[in-house]
Amino acid sequence: MKKEILLTQDGSYTVAIPEMNVTYHSIRGALQESIHIYIQSGLQYALPKVAIETISVFEMGFGTGLNALLTMQEAIRLKRRINYYAVELFPLTIEEAKALKQDDQLGTGSLAMQLHEGPWEEEVMINEYFTLYKTNQSLLDLSLNIQFDVVYFDAFAPNDQPELWTEAVFANLFNNLNNNGVLVTYSCKGTVRRTMQAVGFIVNKIPGPIGKAEIVRAIKP
Repeated sequence: MKKEILLTQDGSYTVAIPEMNVTYHSIRGALQESIHIYIQSGLQYALPKVAIETISVFEMGFGTGLNALLTMQEAIRLKRRINYYAVELFPLTIEEAKALKQDDQLGTGSLAMQLHEGPWEEEVMINEYFTLYKTNQSLLDLSLNIQFDVVYFDAFAPNDQPELWTEAVFANLFNNLNNNGVLVTYSCKGTVRRTMQAVGFIVNKIPGPIGKAEIVRAIKP
């Protein structure tokens, strides 16, 4: 698949796949979208509810690595250890990752590139607060045997990847969340909410980032 690097309205970059007519982040602003949905509505919401020092985060769609980078920044800022597990079937090349200029924009030295350049299928300690495991698989083929506190569900939209928004997928994620665990996603479609509810999630619509009225935060009771 051919990928293009696009500048979004908040000055950050995203990736587009022209043949699918999709982008990895909102063109209204990749950075503000990730901060609002995954960091503020997901990670920051969940952190006070996790009693143990180490937090476990699962991301469906490593993509540009932006969600992982922002999560690592939070880990460093709060001095809380985070184990981050990400699945990505079509990783960016190193050249594509460099073109996103994330380290320059966020002032993170070389941390963004360390996330991309690190090995796959191997647990890598990026620093004392952040450990990353990336797997080059489809979520449909993945056998999870780890319990998580937070899930970032960042697959392409239900119309583009319907196979990833099914009851079976959400049941798998539900079963691998700790009690009071949180799943956040940008999609607020009624079918998505009903599918999550069918497997046991308590589903809430909450305000979305710029350009999106609402998003979903689902809780495992």
